[in-house]
Amino acid sequence: MDSSEYIFGIHSVLEAIEAGKTIDKLYVKKDLRGDASAGLLSLARERHIPVQRVPLEKLNKITRKNHQGVIAVLSAVAYCRLGTVVPTLYEDGVLPFILVLDGITDVRNFGAMARTAECCGVNAIVIPQRGSVSVGADAVKTSAGALLHVPVCREASLRDAVAYLKDSGYQIVAATEKADVNYTRGDYTGPVALVMGAEDVGISPEVLALCDTPVSIPMFGHIGSLNVGVAAGVMMYEVVRQRLEADVEII
Repeated sequence: MDSSEYIFGIHSVLEAIEAGKTIDKLYVKKDLRGDASAGLLSLARERHIPVQRVPLEKLNKITRKNHQGVIAVLSAVAYCRLGTVVPTLYEDGVLPFILVLDGITDVRNFGAMARTAECCGVNAIVIPQRGSVSVGADAVKTSAGALLHVPVCREASLRDAVAYLKDSGYQIVAATEKADVNYTRGDYTGPVALVMGAEDVGISPEVLALCDTPVSIPMFGHIGSLNVGVAAGVMMYEVVRQRLEADVEII
């Protein structure tokens, strides 16, 4: 990790949070105690910053300097709130297209999907606070800079975020090999939220249960599934294809 991607030390991290720096996550030594660290953890909860308790060895791998048991990983982008993005899109007269990523942890897949999303006119990418890739410098680089142009919403509960999109008039489309419907049979010409799941376990059951349209990409070879970044590209360009054929403005 490059030194420009993190801040260490209790007071330095406190000052960074209070100054409005976008913190991706906090690494805190497992047995760290004291009033100063308690104040930091309280502020982190207030600002919805994920905290990960880790052994001293992990902190020392990041820096050998006096980190005092606390390292803050900086985000390369400023996260947006979904509750702000959705009304703004409707107010601007945009036909919304949102990409929801459930449990994507590989930075290369995430960057590739963000790059395709930007090319397809996706209005925002939604990720969960926990169990997701970090939007750091590597992700921005892998996305060819696309993450500097597509808003990223990091939500405490992905289930609640999807429920909010559904209540806001979005069709929730799930790309899952468990579906029987071919992905080209869906109608994506209205407001769409496309949900892609992790490579190993797919979309979580609680999120999948909220989806209106589960669809699958047909497989004809010996391997049972596509790389999630490739599958997301297929799905996003199907949305684009249908909207172009329907003469719907993409952005």
